[in-house]
Amino acid sequence: MSKAQVFAGATPVSVGGDGIGGTILLESAPPAFASEGAPTLVTGALSTYYRSVSGAVGASGTATIASSALSLRYDGGGSRANNYKSGGDGPTVRSTEYATQNHAVTFAARDDRDLLTIEAGGQVMPYQGFPNLPMDLTDNRGVFVNGHYTGGFDWGTVEARAYWRRTLHEMNFLQDKGGSANGGMPMNTDATDAGYSLKATIPLSETDTVRVGTELHHYALDDWWPAVPGNAMMGPLTFVNINDGRRDRLSNFAEWESKWTPAWSTVLGVRNDVVWSGVGEVQPYSWEDGMGMGMGMMAMANPDADAARAFNGRDRDRTDVNVDATALIRFKASETNSYELGYARKTRSPNLYERFAWGTGGMSSAMIGWFGDANGYVGDPDLKPETAHTGSVTASWHDAAHSAWEVRVTPYYSYVEDYIDVDRLANLPGGFTQLRFANHDAVLYGANLSARAIVADDPVLGRFGVSGSVGWVRGRNQDSGDALYHMAPLNAALGLNHTLGSWFSAVELRLSVEKDRVSSIRGEPTTPGFGLLDLRTGYQWENVRLDFGIENLFDQRNYQPLGGVGYADYLAAGGASPIGPLPGPGRSFNAGLTVKF
Repeated sequence: MSKAQVFAGATPVSVGGDGIGGTILLESAPPAFASEGAPTLVTGALSTYYRSVSGAVGASGTATIASSALSLRYDGGGSRANNYKSGGDGPTVRSTEYATQNHAVTFAARDDRDLLTIEAGGQVMPYQGFPNLPMDLTDNRGVFVNGHYTGGFDWGTVEARAYWRRTLHEMNFLQDKGGSANGGMPMNTDATDAGYSLKATIPLSETDTVRVGTELHHYALDDWWPAVPGNAMMGPLTFVNINDGRRDRLSNFAEWESKWTPAWSTVLGVRNDVVWSGVGEVQPYSWEDGMGMGMGMMAMANPDADAARAFNGRDRDRTDVNVDATALIRFKASETNSYELGYARKTRSPNLYERFAWGTGGMSSAMIGWFGDANGYVGDPDLKPETAHTGSVTASWHDAAHSAWEVRVTPYYSYVEDYIDVDRLANLPGGFTQLRFANHDAVLYGANLSARAIVADDPVLGRFGVSGSVGWVRGRNQDSGDALYHMAPLNAALGLNHTLGSWFSAVELRLSVEKDRVSSIRGEPTTPGFGLLDLRTGYQWENVRLDFGIENLFDQRNYQPLGGVGYADYLAAGGASPIGPLPGPGRSFNAGLTVKF
């Protein structure tokens, strides 16, 4: 990854839609070409690393061969890890192991004004544990093709992207959660993403620029749970959770950026997203009471059969017409300070599970959820899109060259109409809760602060720099007064870095206060505050780089505020004690080696 750009608070409509928060833009490393008239370029690198806290090992490689007009690159690698050990002489955290491989080939061609890039690859992930969920990943295979074109014309520039990805995904229980000797509970998905985006940037004058664009995003999903032979609760039929699920989004936007004076500029934009979503008919494990068991046994209620009949009997297609708008005013007070005031109306339509997860049985609803809280979730086809009205102010102070120091702060406030939260339906075994997705108005507010500075630069002692960031956010359901789920407490990261010739080192401190504002309806656990110290150093010698580091130097016990619950450890203990937050990793000795050629 060569570039990451973060838009906090109010964001321009040209950087994306179908979301109510900030936006992160990630750009892959651009293709490498030989200089005009130079010999064929051949470059590459091999890397490997080790992390002691989980016995993690990994290796990766890249190789490029290119002329001045054509380029071919390979990127690939693999990694695996055992369960990690928690801090403070704590136990090993179950279901944190994983293994993965990734491979990609990139072809690129260019001329004076045009660049075309085509990338194809795939991922194989044999297993990945989820310590805060009932299920684990037992196989994941994906393939993709991406295309990217940029071109320059007399009237402006064009950027076009197209993509296609298919993922086959299987979940069941890894050994930490009981293995699959009895068949477990297989859950399979087949998902396809495809789409395109086309954006034109048109300079109208030295002071005015217009950006227009259109996008199409197609998502198809099938989610089914095969019957388990001999298990009366999971058969005799295949549980069809999402059948022929589809979510298509067509977007169009226009944005006008104007520099009224050398100090004042504005960005005004409007965006329309039309979202079509729907699913086919579904099926429970059994249509009969007793879940397929014989009449000689005590009959058991089968709420999933009733829920499936009701679901199949209703309209299952939805269309949302969403409108986003952004207004930004920027003021450059001097060469060393600037300010930005912004307002944005942003919308997000529900995903397929939020709308169409239909099972109301305790077991079927417990399999729905990506929140790490081990609760069960039921969808609502009549959910409305979320609409957020966000205001933000960004102030930036820095040296004239943007190199010696900078301080940046962004406070923001957002009122969200029809925020997708939850309502309580029933209690589940083990103290968990069955919840239904529901619209409620909500407010979110907070601030982000970042700073960096070079504090000393000596030819003998080297260069010393400091950096830091602070984040604070609050969220509240306006109808119930409950705190929103997964709101991070006040947290900070502070760093001291040093470079001297080929040596580079850093001391980093990660801080968090106690998380005591939690979502009561979801049973979100509180977490204590912590301070974790990390050390790292490295040396670059010609084409060889060595890296060493120690994370959580003092092996402090810690619980990540957004880590969810320790469900795997709770399950291994037989549910004998209340479930608690997920323990974070303990001390880890890390090492890495990179060789370039």
